[in-house]
Amino acid sequence: MLNSLIQQLNNSGLPLNSFAQLSFYFIAGLTCLFAFLVVASRNVFHSAVFLALTLLSVSGIYLLLDAQFLAVVQIIIYVGAIMILFVFCIMLTSRISDKAIRQVNQQVLFSLTLALIFLAIFYILIIKSPWLSSGAEIEPLSLKELGRSLFSKYVLPFEVISLVLLAVMVGAIAIGKARKE
Repeated sequence: MLNSLIQQLNNSGLPLNSFAQLSFYFIAGLTCLFAFLVVASRNVFHSAVFLALTLLSVSGIYLLLDAQFLAVVQIIIYVGAIMILFVFCIMLTSRISDKAIRQVNQQVLFSLTLALIFLAIFYILIIKSPWLSSGAEIEPLSLKELGRSLFSKYVLPFEVISLVLLAVMVGAIAIGKARKE
């Protein structure tokens, strides 16, 4: 789907590499902006919405990498299920928007220093790592084969994860009801 769109744009005179790069930088910029707004927002509900937008833009990056399955899983599991769970927890928590709750972090300097240290460490690790390029072509896995293996060979872990998510939702409802009474 995305490849056909890129091909049509390529036929219109726009070079394929420049469109892919522009798309990547645009979506990556949106991802960084939404991620910043997650931590900068003072309203918890707005932070949850920005987190959903961040996860949605990450799925756009997966689409650019031609990983449609990961993009769909990102949207269904993270944007769909996990974000709904976050929103339920926020809505069930009493006093979440109380004015008495302190909204300002007193450890801004410490957290900024720690973030810069981690950024420097990751930068050094990425630059110094010997990236191996394999000459062998990887055999593509179709979505049909992947779905067949998920629901045959890996059906037990798939169902265990769904039970864990169900238990978390029931626990959030129970905690929310206990605090209301």
